[in-house]
Amino acid sequence: MTTAMTDQSAPPTHSVSPDPQVVVKLEDVRKTYQMGENHVHALAGVSLEINRGSFWAIMGPSGSGKSTMLNLLGCLDRPSSGRCLIEDNDLAVLSDDELSNLRLRRLGFIFQSFNLIQQLTLQENIELPLFYMGMDARESAARAAELADLVGLGDRLQHRPSELSGGQQQRVAIARALANDPAILLADEPTGNLDSSTGDQIMDLLTNLHNQGRTIIMVTHEPEVAAFASHQLHMRDGKVDRIES
Repeated sequence: MTTAMTDQSAPPTHSVSPDPQVVVKLEDVRKTYQMGENHVHALAGVSLEINRGSFWAIMGPSGSGKSTMLNLLGCLDRPSSGRCLIEDNDLAVLSDDELSNLRLRRLGFIFQSFNLIQQLTLQENIELPLFYMGMDARESAARAAELADLVGLGDRLQHRPSELSGGQQQRVAIARALANDPAILLADEPTGNLDSSTGDQIMDLLTNLHNQGRTIIMVTHEPEVAAFASHQLHMRDGKVDRIES
């Protein structure tokens, strides 16, 4: 649980929840966007608790609110009403700088399109979050090498993304997402650009991370991918339709 610190680089502290096992808590969360004269209710009263160390898959048809949910959990947006708590930090009361700091230090992101910087080597891509955190260069390089080994690419540190297959690039993206030792790993369609065999390998890797105690929240439209998760959250019309465990 987040506690008060004097370190200026520490995550913001707006502690409100007494349960250290709950890493995400949504209380009647609503998100409304104005599109011209129309109001789009992307989330229409979502309440949910996600425990530390669990693996969730968020599913639903287009327009169901799953992408909006991921944006909120990734501290990329705030709710219009209700409370969204990430490690006891209420997103509604955080400043933009505090949100950025929470995102940098406590969250890891895996994208469908990998989002690697093509001009950088595998090592430099993994080190990127550590650079923004101000980590010493030698320590950062050691961390990148450790993570490259973890995802099976320890011999490719000086390769660039264009020299890697799609599956290897996603492994780099996973290593980068782990660089800051995040409390929550967020994955947006992590197998969407991969063939089924390579996708299974990526899901096996995520499953291993979950078995090591990682909290993973993944958006997917593929039931066979969602089956790797321990909990499946089905959304419809901005609401929780059902939860399967």
